[in-house]
Amino acid sequence: MNTLTKLLAGLTVGAMALTAHAGDDTLISVPNSAALKWQDVPNTQGAVSYANVEGDLFGKGPYSAYVKFKKGVDNGLHQHTQVLPTVVLAGTFYAVIDGKRVEYPAGAYYKLPADLVHESGCTAEADCLLFQYQADAFDLKPVKG
Repeated sequence: MNTLTKLLAGLTVGAMALTAHAGDDTLISVPNSAALKWQDVPNTQGAVSYANVEGDLFGKGPYSAYVKFKKGVDNGLHQHTQVLPTVVLAGTFYAVIDGKRVEYPAGAYYKLPADLVHESGCTAEADCLLFQYQADAFDLKPVKG
């Protein structure tokens, strides 16, 4: 990842964290994603894992978390009940919406609207590392295609 991409990704993650918890006066500092406690996402057999930064991805209330996808993992057709902002920090993530595939390389940002039916995953070239936050617990509701 070149220096400009790293800077933009860092600024985006910082802005997201500030926006998500604008009223907080507690400093949160994460030196790197390896310093976090990683957990497997249930029912993914270790293909997807996460590390909470604030709150709990599967708890109640707002959260921010790093999320790792092993290369080649596809989530299938699904939706989320709330907006899902994401910064791609490593690898290339993708979303397929209305049959159109868009790839998001390291440094990219995207924000999925609530209830948008889509498919997403990590390309086969390299594992993906994402940073996400939401106002309440994460959900993934499969949709029949």
